[in-house]
Amino acid sequence: MEDALLPVVNKERVPLPTWEVFVEELKKVSYIAMPMVVVTVLQYLSRVASMIMVGHLGELSLSSAAIATSLTNVTGFSLLFGMASALETLCGQAYGAEQYQKLGIYTYSAIISLILVCLPVSLLWIFMDKLLISMGQDPLISLEAGKYSIWLIPALIPYAVLQSLVRYLQTQSLILPMLLCSFAALCFHLPLCWVLVFKLKLGNAGAALAIGLSYWFNVILLGLYVKYSSACQRTRISFSKDVFLSIGEFFCFAIPSGVMVCLEWWSVELVILLSGLLPNPTLETSVLSICLTTTTLHYFIPYSVGAAASTRVSNELGAGNPQAARVSVMVVVAVGVVEVIIASTTLFCCRHVLGYAYTDEKEVASYITEMTPIVCLSFIMDGLQAVFSGVVRGSGLQHIGAYVNLAAFYLVGIPVAVVLGFVLHLRGKGLWIGITTGITVQFTLLSLITSFTNWQKQVNFNNKVPSIYRVVSPFASHSSFGC
Repeated sequence: MEDALLPVVNKERVPLPTWEVFVEELKKVSYIAMPMVVVTVLQYLSRVASMIMVGHLGELSLSSAAIATSLTNVTGFSLLFGMASALETLCGQAYGAEQYQKLGIYTYSAIISLILVCLPVSLLWIFMDKLLISMGQDPLISLEAGKYSIWLIPALIPYAVLQSLVRYLQTQSLILPMLLCSFAALCFHLPLCWVLVFKLKLGNAGAALAIGLSYWFNVILLGLYVKYSSACQRTRISFSKDVFLSIGEFFCFAIPSGVMVCLEWWSVELVILLSGLLPNPTLETSVLSICLTTTTLHYFIPYSVGAAASTRVSNELGAGNPQAARVSVMVVVAVGVVEVIIASTTLFCCRHVLGYAYTDEKEVASYITEMTPIVCLSFIMDGLQAVFSGVVRGSGLQHIGAYVNLAAFYLVGIPVAVVLGFVLHLRGKGLWIGITTGITVQFTLLSLITSFTNWQKQVNFNNKVPSIYRVVSPFASHSSFGC
């Protein structure tokens, strides 16, 4: 009779976790997720603060900085951010398997690899003004945006190192040091940016330079913590040839990780660009930009829950605990569901005042009110996919995630957006429905992948293969999608 109460998972009868086990795992997830929200917001605010100060220099400075920020995000920062996510698998599973020295090796490998990636990105940014002019942008705005991009180049290397150190500490659940260092870096950035922009009259260049210097400041603080803290004693290593030997292992996960993140990031930017082709582009672009800003601010919360999912799942898989990994997934999904319900309900109740938080234009505010129910739906889908994306990263299945994002956004989301926005004349509302459709497909596929993952076979395969970077497919018992 008791067997009838057990759910069938991958044709195995698995007991449901007790309430005590669920609560204990909830505490572990919350310990990671809650401070990660603050860390992510603090790091994001550095670029926001620079944009706000540039906005006081005039319309030309603001528009050029906005265009440069968008393109540098697409061509550089998103790529580095995504590739660094490979450490969530490598370091997370190594830590769970108590192979502590591998964390230092993989982190050094990531830093070297990402610095190499910075070189072609820097070359592209040097010619950003010519790229913009070739795209039909105003020459004056393009020249200013090009200057802003060039002064952002010094931010690339510290950003690459910072993202590597963040993943190194995250996979060990050392979140508080990141929170304190990020807060200190923001406090350093604000007066520095003000001095460079207004007192030294460097304008856009000063704002971009301040971002790079604040990233360096954050890196130095975290580097000192890693070097001298007893919490990192087991995972801290001296530089050796093993670092270079592990670069290939890192790229095996970094490439699909980068593709997975970039495909999603680029699709949203593409929708914003498409809005400029609609009738009354000023209105449509303004409204979609507000929608994007609102969803980005919310995304920090489910992303942090996904980071906690990645850490807990990778740690438990590395430790050979499939049941604990499964419990972690159940907990983070439950947390994610509760969070998106609260967030979307709150947003819907504030739909009549949301637009006025960004603008005094009645036309824009009214349009935002019409868009809010769709934005609420995107809150739900985007929040849940962020959680499942974290599970995918922790499981080492980024390659599958990349295919999912390609299908969801470029075979479904963007085409639907174009049809609704331009063919059926739903304008910006149609474009946002299209991207929400893509997110819905993404969430559906990622949830199915997670549901059909055989955690025991994941653990068994990783234990049989000496190198930790090879993982088992969730759908087959003998195939590997690793390198």
